[in-house]
Amino acid sequence: MPGQQTTAAPPAPAHPVLYQINTRVLLAEIGARYGRQAGFDDIPDEALRAVADLGFDWVWFLGVWQTGAAGRSISRSNPAWQDGYRRALPDLRPEDISGSPYAVSDYSAQAEFGGNAALDRLRRRANAAGLRLMLDFVPNHLAPDHPWVAARPALFVHGTEADLASQPQDWLRIDTPDSSAPVVLAHGRDPYFPGWVDTVQLDYANPETQAAMGDVLLDIAGRCDGLRCDMAMLLLPEVFRQTWRHSLQGRAVGSFWQDTIARLRAAQPDFCLMAEVYWGRDREMIAQGFDFAYDKALYDALVAGDGERVRDLLAADPPWQAHLVRFLENHDERRAAATLALPQHKAAAVLAFTAPGLRLFHQGQLEGARRHIPIHLRRGPVEEIDVAVHEFYLDLLSVLRDPVLRHGTYRPLPVDAAWEGNPSHLAFSAASWTDEAGPRLLCVVNYGDSRGQCRIRLAHPGLAGQLVSLSDRLGPEHYARDGDALAGEGLYLDLPGWGYNLFAIG
Repeated sequence: MPGQQTTAAPPAPAHPVLYQINTRVLLAEIGARYGRQAGFDDIPDEALRAVADLGFDWVWFLGVWQTGAAGRSISRSNPAWQDGYRRALPDLRPEDISGSPYAVSDYSAQAEFGGNAALDRLRRRANAAGLRLMLDFVPNHLAPDHPWVAARPALFVHGTEADLASQPQDWLRIDTPDSSAPVVLAHGRDPYFPGWVDTVQLDYANPETQAAMGDVLLDIAGRCDGLRCDMAMLLLPEVFRQTWRHSLQGRAVGSFWQDTIARLRAAQPDFCLMAEVYWGRDREMIAQGFDFAYDKALYDALVAGDGERVRDLLAADPPWQAHLVRFLENHDERRAAATLALPQHKAAAVLAFTAPGLRLFHQGQLEGARRHIPIHLRRGPVEEIDVAVHEFYLDLLSVLRDPVLRHGTYRPLPVDAAWEGNPSHLAFSAASWTDEAGPRLLCVVNYGDSRGQCRIRLAHPGLAGQLVSLSDRLGPEHYARDGDALAGEGLYLDLPGWGYNLFAIG
């Protein structure tokens, strides 16, 4: 089997922590030191162990699959993308533009990085360091120079010359060996935006397409421990019909995810699938069989500074929340340090990363990087470390190593007014983390820009009649409170705007 190895993947906790790495940017940094192209084998074991030592369970290497000449040419020539490149890299050079890693020309590891053999070695070394390896699967589309485009054009969405003339941004003309005339194929897209011009759209109303892409998923699953599935909701039958109703001509759309995930689980029961998903369709993706799905709703509420919306989202069904991916940035979103002022940034991180589910951190986030790197680039800017951001994240990651935050039970807590007529509690969120012995951590955040007060009731039989110690893991506060009073009148807190406490309970 491809990618077969002797080193077993380490077990993953119920609420894991993941570090996302832009592989091209990392290897460019290593190669600059060596004066040559760097590959997977040049990533030091010490660097992998350093990631694990910070408390990460997963490492996601973005952009390992082959990108072809067509994708690079389009990325270098498309005028709409050039300004974004130069904002990230004022000293941009043509060779810095390597093409989108989501325009896959072949599901084999980049030859210049060492190919599949070196990728397999990287996986074994990551596992030995205590990390599980996550890679990307891009189900919606392929690059224009993927071999299937010429050899198997029936696997793609077809259009007409009239479609190309009226919507040139959504269609392209392709010469194929078996056709006497060029065929018109669709660019990959979602229903709300123009097509991605460096891609060709796969046709999921064709059972042969579903079978072929299912085989690809099972094949690359042999080279990693988990897959992050790009724009996974686009393959839901309802969404695919909405996007391509003009081209379907009444053809039915089968359930790719349910069928393919069933095949995968039969072969690899413990394999992890993470869905990139938007438009509030995260529950649907979990129902399809995914382990985790992006929590875009929480991200949007945190960026908007909407404390009441944040509280409502974090008060939802805890078992459901354990399937959500929490993030403040990734390769698609703006940098958190550039989006949020430091006090709000820290409060948002406490809320996002002490919530249940998978906690996703992006390369550069821990250091307070502020420039977003377009995925078409292989080089990123050199930025100074923001010491305040970095020290905060090191402290937070230390707390996230606590077993109760990895394996425990999350319980959202009601937040009451400190006194009648004081509505400032409405911006607060509160939750406890418990194990078999009782509450171990209490997280309280005032997610608003004004000082506020509240009361939090914390009741558990193990606290009754006891003097309870509350020591802030991220600050200097230390309180001793009567357990019966905590259950009755509650813990009174007065926090500044964007203030937070993460109390160890003893």
